[in-house]
Amino acid sequence: MALEMDIRAAAEQRDDLPDAENVHDCDDEIPITDLFDTAFVQANTEFESFDDLVAASPSDADSAAKLETVSHGEWDEFVAETTDFEDEKELVMAARDHWIAEKLDLN
Repeated sequence: MALEMDIRAAAEQRDDLPDAENVHDCDDEIPITDLFDTAFVQANTEFESFDDLVAASPSDADSAAKLETVSHGEWDEFVAETTDFEDEKELVMAARDHWIAEKLDLN
């Protein structure tokens, strides 16, 4: 998995990167299950899918669609216990970097 600094380094070494608008339309929302795809979840958590991760959290949420029902404090603690990350912010930033690397074929 590429981390933020790895993405920058990889991108700087490439002269064939597409323009941002050809990769993703800024007006389109990225589905959460695209951001937290199976490869990312399996590599960085003890779960098979993002839905499984959310369903195992200490809340009534049983899928990514219901993630907003998990309180922030509960989620940070759960992320720290069940993933390779210290908190939600670190998890989200790593997922973002993974998504970008996949879109730009930097892995």
